[in-house]
Amino acid sequence: MSKIVSLKASDGSTVEFIDEIKASGGMKDVYFSPNKDYVVAFFRGDADMATKERVAVITGTYRDRIFNQVGGDYWKKLFCWPTAMVEYQGKIGVVVPFYDPEFFFKIGSRNNDMLQIKGKEKEGKWFASANNRNKFLDPRELGDWMLQLKLCLMISRAVRRMHSAGLAHSDLSYRNVLIDPSSGRACLIDIDGLVVPGKYPPDVVGTPDFIAPECVATAHMDKHDPNRKLPSIVTDRHALAVLIYMYLLFRHPLRGDKVHAADAQQDEELTMGKNALFIEHPTDDSNRIKLANVKPAELPWKDTSKIPYQITGPYLSELILKAFTEGLQDPTARPTADEWENALVKSIDLLQPCSNKACEQKWYIFDNKTKAVCPFCKTPFSGPLPVLNLYSSRKDANFRPDNHRLMVYTNQSLFQWHINRNIVPNERLTDEQKKRVGYFVYHSEIWYLVNEGMPDLTEVATKTPIPIGGKVALEDGKQLLMSKQDGGRLIVVQMVLN
Repeated sequence: MSKIVSLKASDGSTVEFIDEIKASGGMKDVYFSPNKDYVVAFFRGDADMATKERVAVITGTYRDRIFNQVGGDYWKKLFCWPTAMVEYQGKIGVVVPFYDPEFFFKIGSRNNDMLQIKGKEKEGKWFASANNRNKFLDPRELGDWMLQLKLCLMISRAVRRMHSAGLAHSDLSYRNVLIDPSSGRACLIDIDGLVVPGKYPPDVVGTPDFIAPECVATAHMDKHDPNRKLPSIVTDRHALAVLIYMYLLFRHPLRGDKVHAADAQQDEELTMGKNALFIEHPTDDSNRIKLANVKPAELPWKDTSKIPYQITGPYLSELILKAFTEGLQDPTARPTADEWENALVKSIDLLQPCSNKACEQKWYIFDNKTKAVCPFCKTPFSGPLPVLNLYSSRKDANFRPDNHRLMVYTNQSLFQWHINRNIVPNERLTDEQKKRVGYFVYHSEIWYLVNEGMPDLTEVATKTPIPIGGKVALEDGKQLLMSKQDGGRLIVVQMVLN
């Protein structure tokens, strides 16, 4: 019978684990605590000072900066952050919370769990390709497109927080991001491998598909060579862009059908490195995916003519294009995690439910055109469709466009961040700011906004106040003042007739 080992951790706590390897990764062996509320992961090989210093500052200084402050609890759901460091038999280990139940497969694969993944952790790789999703995973594990957008938002938010602390993930990839598409949740793992400023970089190059082109192109150099490009915040930005692209479009942005060299290894190095080329490049189609080479299970997602990146809407498609054209060769041009976060928030506000009950994705982004059509099942929207254009006040009391729109559908909600540009939907929201202030209903062929928490709501043209509990009809061109506070917004209604 395996024995229980008891150790004193770096934070003074007592740590216990069962002396039996339960899982193994690329660099560590994992042991469970007796109650399975945390694990202890030991690095293979003898402890070295560089690793010890890096892990100590990750579990100490940086953990305190992120979690032990106002709003720190928010991050506990987005990071599986190690809580302490231990040493045992000459090896360094980290104490890590056990993953939340949502991040383990509840159902498994389509055919009585032929893959035997039921109960195993939801590595993002299972959900990032059309082939895996269509052939292997039970549909109940897959969620819908709204939830895909939301989990991308969670990933962007976590990476933004990590980068704002000066930290970079040495291996940001679908291997180190757990996701649950059925709830829209995501969690970054393998935090002990973070790149810490002023400390030795970890001995990790990254996961193929996510390594930045400059790192691939210089991978043959010694890691001490000043020309060698190692993991950093700018390489994370490339990996983040790849993750978002793959989680929304279920294909890789650089893996097309262009052949760069006869030798397979050299071709791979050029494809992902020096000669990296976006498969949907607007002026160079030499790396397009050839449908003759596509498996049936990869359709329709690998058909870029049917599902182009532009279906992600105006905000995300702009960042995708920048990341995989200019950003491939110029790391400083890559969109930041903050930019992705903002674009995802605005894109979620453009979501429209598909009227086809059989549509697998159930939601799509309105593309600012005059006709709303689901790009996944081609079902058109029928009836009047209100689009709310958001304007906000500035110091000169004039209202200016915010490049932000909100789609209306039954029971769609208005929140504080919609009615005031100074309120941002992130981890800093107070409980009061999280409350809904209004919602929309369709009754007798008229759309209405019902006021739940906007004391200033006023119809501008007639200067008619809409009391809390009252409602106002949405008509083309109608202007509604939502808030008189600093940063308060004005909404201009635009009716799209389908």
